[in-house]
Amino acid sequence: MIYKETVKVNSNDKAYTFHNVTAQVKEAVAKSGIKNGIAVVYSHHTTCSVITQECAFDMSITGLETLQQDLINVFDNIVPVCKHEGVYLHPGPKALKFAEEHDEDARGCHNTDAHLRSSIIGRSESIVIDDGVLDLGEFGFIYFIDFDTTRGRQRTVKIMVIGE
Repeated sequence: MIYKETVKVNSNDKAYTFHNVTAQVKEAVAKSGIKNGIAVVYSHHTTCSVITQECAFDMSITGLETLQQDLINVFDNIVPVCKHEGVYLHPGPKALKFAEEHDEDARGCHNTDAHLRSSIIGRSESIVIDDGVLDLGEFGFIYFIDFDTTRGRQRTVKIMVIGE
């Protein structure tokens, strides 16, 4: 049996956005009626990721949980934010021309760091369903992360529940 659901989230402008989608995934599992299987949480956006992580309880001065801020800090050391042209080879002249032809500004194209971060973490998570319950452990949560800080926008989280 397969059950599918789509959740919309709104990301911030000029800030990394962590969306806690745990409740929506648990609700989708409950609606599916599937007792044993997997729940796949996926982003088709190539600048976004899905992770499972525990809640850190404490907040940083940026408004992110401390563990989320620690993740961003680690990435800042290995994947610098694209603050100006020339930091990365992408976008090249062909990509910028394509964007212009599709009414996207040049700033929106300079999100290479978000693409790289997403490709390192990945764009999906699979969580085991055991007796109708997501096996996240005692402190586990599911987060949809938008690494693209070029503009705020609505994002799509795909949930597929597979099992019996």
